[in-house]
Amino acid sequence: MGLNKEEILHATDRGLKVFTYFLRSNYPGINKPFKNPFYEDTKAACHVYFEKTSNQYRFIDFGDSSYNCDCFGFVALVFNLQCSNAEHFLQVMEIIDRELVLGLANNHDKIREITKQFPEVKVASEIESLTIADMRNNVSKKFIPPMFKDYSQTEINFWGMYGIDMQTLKKYNVVSLQRFYGTNKDGKEYQIESAVDEPMFGYLGKRFLKVYRPRSNNRFYYSGDLHEGYCFGLKQLPLRGDILFITGGEKDVLSLAARGFNAICFNSETVTIPKNLVRRLSFRFKHIVLMYDKDETGCKAMEKQVNQLKEFDVKMLLLPLKGTPQQKDISDFFKIGHTAQDLMKLFRDLLDVLYEETMSLLRSFEVDYDKAPAVPEAVIAINEVPIGSAGNLMAITGPEGSGKSNYLGAVLAGTMVAEGTEVDTLGTEIARNTTGKSVLYYDTEQSEEQLFKNLRQIVRRSGASRPPSWFKTYGLVGMGRKDRLVSILHSMDRFYYEHGGIHLVVIDGIADLIDGVNDEEKSVALIDELFRLAGIYKTCILCVLHLSPSGYKLRGHLGSEIQRKAAGILCIEKEEDKTQSLVKALKVRDGSPLDVPQIIMAWDDTQKFHVFVGEKDKARPQERKIEELSDIARHIFEREESLNYMKIIYELQERLHVKERQAKNYLKFMRDNHIIEALPGETNVYKLKIPPF
Repeated sequence: MGLNKEEILHATDRGLKVFTYFLRSNYPGINKPFKNPFYEDTKAACHVYFEKTSNQYRFIDFGDSSYNCDCFGFVALVFNLQCSNAEHFLQVMEIIDRELVLGLANNHDKIREITKQFPEVKVASEIESLTIADMRNNVSKKFIPPMFKDYSQTEINFWGMYGIDMQTLKKYNVVSLQRFYGTNKDGKEYQIESAVDEPMFGYLGKRFLKVYRPRSNNRFYYSGDLHEGYCFGLKQLPLRGDILFITGGEKDVLSLAARGFNAICFNSETVTIPKNLVRRLSFRFKHIVLMYDKDETGCKAMEKQVNQLKEFDVKMLLLPLKGTPQQKDISDFFKIGHTAQDLMKLFRDLLDVLYEETMSLLRSFEVDYDKAPAVPEAVIAINEVPIGSAGNLMAITGPEGSGKSNYLGAVLAGTMVAEGTEVDTLGTEIARNTTGKSVLYYDTEQSEEQLFKNLRQIVRRSGASRPPSWFKTYGLVGMGRKDRLVSILHSMDRFYYEHGGIHLVVIDGIADLIDGVNDEEKSVALIDELFRLAGIYKTCILCVLHLSPSGYKLRGHLGSEIQRKAAGILCIEKEEDKTQSLVKALKVRDGSPLDVPQIIMAWDDTQKFHVFVGEKDKARPQERKIEELSDIARHIFEREESLNYMKIIYELQERLHVKERQAKNYLKFMRDNHIIEALPGETNVYKLKIPPF
């Protein structure tokens, strides 16, 4: 048995995996609308849905009902095949099996596939055994088929001038002709003989023949059904590739193929290239490049085609040739001594022009191996572990009323402390602002009265009599959201130049700078801009945001972006003793948050602010790790009784913001300490062993 339709459907989740594989980033999900990839669609009216009657997924375009097919029909569209043709349908199944690495093809299928990749063996044997009488049924009866012959050494040498060998000629079904029979407009038959000084070759198709006489006045003749969609080299293309050249003629295609390039051509440079074909080829190739003759006709044709095919980002490559009959196409380019490396250099030069603006921008971000960057200065640290550093974002999070503002006040007070003076910064090391750079404190949540009280407490904690001139506090609660962000960005720039830099920026209530924490586009834009400015101003930007109900993630898309970009995240939560709060790390750039000491702070009624009580569980880090990982495990297994190894690793990475190696260590720790256990008879599937919530 060979490949089977039902077997493929079973292996691809009834065809869904086929759609997701070929649509890639264009596919938003089941039953969600998207634009048709097969034409320049303006409205998202396509869907992939499950059809119960056929028990498989289908693709449909409600804007164009002609696009309605299952996964096999979809692949046939991509590769210009017809499912109604048995041979084509087998090719479709082979493509799905190979591209999705299903491993369903048996040895017979694989041998057939290898044979198909090298059709010259089959074609050559057929040509040798066929007589003219046999060939009459394979071509239009209006013409008499030609007489084939073996290649002469002179003919081999002709192709050899362009680097085209016999293997390439056989692969592309290029034959040597002894005699060609044709019919003129009046219906009278004529014949042309091959000669040593006038060789004659044929580009052989299933139902047609294009005759090529390179050294004759009339170079081309046609026999059979040379349909309008003639495209030389199309069948020899691989399923996937990086560059596809569209050239002016068959000899150019052969010259490129002999050097490992992918290429096709149409019947002439002036033929309008079918958009449907280019659309399908754009699924398979990263770059489609026109490379016609370097003469007036070729250059004009390229400009016209590039304009007509601009929706597919088709590029145009002008060869550095004189444009004379001896120097006009890629075959001549190779004939005069240029190499495949020279062509690739021309292509890279083309990309340099197209990507000039991008590459110029990128150069300033290139890492210089010979010049190590300066290690970012730690602005905020715990036990010498950097949490917030220059050029990075930092976040503080926690439930309402947990003590975030009080901890924030201690951090800000630390920036005011004079050299040689010690104050209580709640167990946190704050870099002294010895050069008087700006410290900017923006609050979007508290009233002016409450913010003023907080500021007085900050100053009193620092031991100063009043805020320094470089310390600026702004209450933005009465300002519109758009104005808040603009005001922050403009004032940062202004004070950066006034005070010779920015030591620290605090934004308490960053969620109030956009319309909602789940607005993905605005969340990404906001965090990207703040991260960019942190790098430009070489400062730490500290953002305050509430936790999600799960207790391990920051709220919404905004929180997700902060978690990805922030170098450190601290969480503040109430202890069992409600007079105390716990400060613990959720993320640190280097290492594990479980290795950062947890700080306990408590309200001091005498001093009227929170004071440092000590580090929690300092003497028993093992017990702390068990407690923390047990809590995390309960969250991970809250909705599912069992999970596989990689799913647990993923969850640990997401929740603790650690690398895969550290997550694997944590999983082993959880298993060794009987937090989780493997299912009976399984080695990579686990369940929770400790009691759930």
